[in-house]
Amino acid sequence: MKLAGWSLDFYRLAYRRPVTWAYAAESSSDYALLKLTADDGAVGIAEGVVKPARTGFSPRSLAATLEDVMLPRLKDIDLGDAAAVQKAFGWVEGNLSARALIDNACWSMRAAAAGKPLWQAWGGKPEIELLWIVTRQAPALMAAEAAQVCRKYGLRHLKLKGGQGRDTDLRVIAETRAAVGPKIEFSMDANRHYPQEGIADYIKAIADAGVTVVEDPCEMAADRQFENLQGESSVPLLVDFPCASKADAALFLDRGARALMIKPGRSGLSESREIDALCAGSGASVSLGMYYESALGALLALQGAAGLASRLILPPEAFFPMLTEQVTKHLPAINDGKMKFPQAADLERLVDWKAVKRFAL
Repeated sequence: MKLAGWSLDFYRLAYRRPVTWAYAAESSSDYALLKLTADDGAVGIAEGVVKPARTGFSPRSLAATLEDVMLPRLKDIDLGDAAAVQKAFGWVEGNLSARALIDNACWSMRAAAAGKPLWQAWGGKPEIELLWIVTRQAPALMAAEAAQVCRKYGLRHLKLKGGQGRDTDLRVIAETRAAVGPKIEFSMDANRHYPQEGIADYIKAIADAGVTVVEDPCEMAADRQFENLQGESSVPLLVDFPCASKADAALFLDRGARALMIKPGRSGLSESREIDALCAGSGASVSLGMYYESALGALLALQGAAGLASRLILPPEAFFPMLTEQVTKHLPAINDGKMKFPQAADLERLVDWKAVKRFAL
């Protein structure tokens, strides 16, 4: 399959309420939708998030990178050959967002060409369990939201966003536990908010309060300090921000990492599977993280859970219900904490192109 054409659309989708991330407060998110068409008519799509403060790309710079740098390297490449596509970018440094978009669109194309959904081709199950991210708010508001989504979707796992101060984080855990009961599992992601000095005491405090996985509590590097911190911790430290590649993963695993994040929206499905293979060889677990995707992006990225060789330490995140609008023809349902994968092999058929134009930047 040789590249015969491509298109790139950008759109903005609003949140149901303002969200405070570690890097900014937002009321909406911008997305890029890449469509690749092969010379045999097969189509692949992929959605990427566009957040200049987070990804380092704006719509204009991403479009220029794809058109001028990345897509020309696919000339005469068989898009059905995953290794050949990866090799085409072997000497290109950086450009994670553009690289992930192309990689994911190629996997979507291969599934469409084979007439088999990716989750099925990779030996996965037809549904996947999800968790909810409870973003930073006052503890009472976080607890109320947690209780509401657990009732609505039947969720059994919550990721609480920390980083509001030790005392506040502990209040969030306590008030949320009181609101949802004893059976819901908690993880906490502080998004590197705290200094390394004294972080072991913080980890112990939230673990004692009932958190079973601690994600990015401080700045972490694959060094002796991380090795000692993980060795002293009674719960796994989930490494997210500094683990964006297979090379990063190898360094952290050498230092005793027990759990690494893989994000198909950030690194691409191919790199995510390679990180998973490294974790499996080291006995470590993985977490399949979402990258703020809409329902369209989630329908592809979540299929990355199929065929994982490592244990999933946490269910993947469900962020798309936070959006007021979607660019899919149908909204995936979440029942009893699980979402069914699409039966369609060709994800392009699920795109509501009128909505893409309606919400266009």
